[in-house]
Amino acid sequence: MRIGLLQCDDLAPSLRRTYGNYPELYERLLRSAEPSATIEVWRAHEGELPEDLLAADVWLISGSKASVYEAHPWIAELVDFVRLLWDSRRPLIGICFGHQLICKALGGVVERSHKGWGLGVSFNQVVKQRRWMSPWQERLGLVVSHQDQVVELPPVGEVIAESAFCPNYLVEYRERFLGIQGHPEFSRELSRDLMKLRDSVLCPIRLREGVASLEAQTDDALMARWMVDFYYHALAEAQSYTLVRSA
Repeated sequence: MRIGLLQCDDLAPSLRRTYGNYPELYERLLRSAEPSATIEVWRAHEGELPEDLLAADVWLISGSKASVYEAHPWIAELVDFVRLLWDSRRPLIGICFGHQLICKALGGVVERSHKGWGLGVSFNQVVKQRRWMSPWQERLGLVVSHQDQVVELPPVGEVIAESAFCPNYLVEYRERFLGIQGHPEFSRELSRDLMKLRDSVLCPIRLREGVASLEAQTDDALMARWMVDFYYHALAEAQSYTLVRSA
């Protein structure tokens, strides 16, 4: 499987030295579930996008400290690229910022949340079961780090997992796209170090709660399995659609 990573940020230098940057994090995550997976990177936040939608089998949008509603040219260009992927039925997964950008590209609404920062480990209820969710479980705990949230889904979006803090946490878009508000590529150690870097701008109470939540186990390995299976399922659905159209 060839995964095209649309990278939308770089981790802070101190975090990169310890944990690697986004490409390394995603490679470790996805190859834990699919050892044959390869990742090619386009630095979307620097205006680099693929010229060919078939340059990868499936696509992945990373997190970012930017907000999808900010007026950066690269964000507008990435929105247009996501719409091309949608029209061409090319499988895509968005993580955090990527999740929110998918929503924006397809007609939904993303805003700064009045609930404040989501930090540490988030605990979510899985409310819909899909064929690509194997093994199945009803709860999903992942590291989060976000101020923005999807507040209104486009008509093609369906909530798969939710919490009181983040009602649109895991969203599927007609078996083509998947949006994940959490960071399955982040370890709890990385989350702790990231919160330390931002402690001057974080609410002390939320920071304390976020650090305390890191005592819980996360489901990043399960999410990696689900992501890979979603890709294969979406590829099969796209191929079936093409065969029906050509018959």
